Amino acid sequence: MSDNVFMAGYGGQGILLIGNLLACAAILENKNATYFPAYGPEKRGGAATCTVIVSEEEIGSPVIGRPASALLFNQLAIDKYFERIAKGGLCVYNSSLVDQVPRDRSDVEMIRIPANDLAAEAGNARLVNMIMLGAYAGRTGVVSLESLKSGLDSILPERNKRFIPANMQALDRGAAFAVNA
Repeated sequence: MSDNVFMAGYGGQGILLIGNLLACAAILENKNATYFPAYGPEKRGGAATCTVIVSEEEIGSPVIGRPASALLFNQLAIDKYFERIAKGGLCVYNSSLVDQVPRDRSDVEMIRIPANDLAAEAGNARLVNMIMLGAYAGRTGVVSLESLKSGLDSILPERNKRFIPANMQALDRGAAFAVNA
């Protein structure tokens, strides 16, 4: 399976972390992957985006004009990037921070996920990113949840490894929500 996904929100939401994790999971599954992060100089609170391509074939460029999938974490991301999603694509958006989707697109599958609310229910507001990634992986199957969980040890810094069990649960929670949505 191949896919390309664009992720957008603001710095501090863990977008670059989950992009790195997705690429790592793809590599663990012997797939090709590119990871292309971008963020403003302010880092925390400024714009943060990330593009990941996962493919069985060689990847010619990490740049995507019209992503097949998008994970949009806040209203600004929806306003700025929603229209770029390719026809037949997938949009997973955080309805906890998105009040209005610009217009209904029948050519894009929409997954409305209250990620902040689900993270709060799980006991840690910082799990929003893992819930969103779990929803994406659960719906698309581009990588397995097991590969994402295995990749956590590789991409998390030592000081954050104690949060691996909570991150695993958040991935499962997001996947379960998306499958039942």
